[in-house]
Amino acid sequence: MSNVWAQYSEKVMEHFKNPRNVGEIENPDGIGHVGNPVCGDIMELYIKVNNGTIVDAKFKTFGCGAAIATSSMVTEMVKGKSVEEALEISNRAVAEALGGLPPIKMHCSVLAEEALKSALEDYLARSKRKDKKRVKSPKSIEPSLKPSTS
Repeated sequence: MSNVWAQYSEKVMEHFKNPRNVGEIENPDGIGHVGNPVCGDIMELYIKVNNGTIVDAKFKTFGCGAAIATSSMVTEMVKGKSVEEALEISNRAVAEALGGLPPIKMHCSVLAEEALKSALEDYLARSKRKDKKRVKSPKSIEPSLKPSTS
């Protein structure tokens, strides 16, 4: 059994044993839901955005140690980044930040990337809906075409 643990970096083990940002965000700006039916890992990622910057991120993950570690790491990586910068975070970047993952566990970093992208897509969709509610319909802002009687 000790050989199994040797496959994981100290950083992976640290994020597995002491995960950061576990839980839900009340009234999140974006939620990502992903799962892998083959291994059974399920991730939910919540983000809070203020003026285009991710100010908070939390996760709930049901899965193996690598799934928990990658979820924890991606929440750390995304805080303080703009939405555009966060969209650039790849599974490889997550794995590298953890000091690497065994090849058989790279799918966990893919899930972390997909959960982040899903939360960002949800945020962008919510933002569009809010913007549409603020904009008046074109008929209400068109100038009157009736001739003036003055």
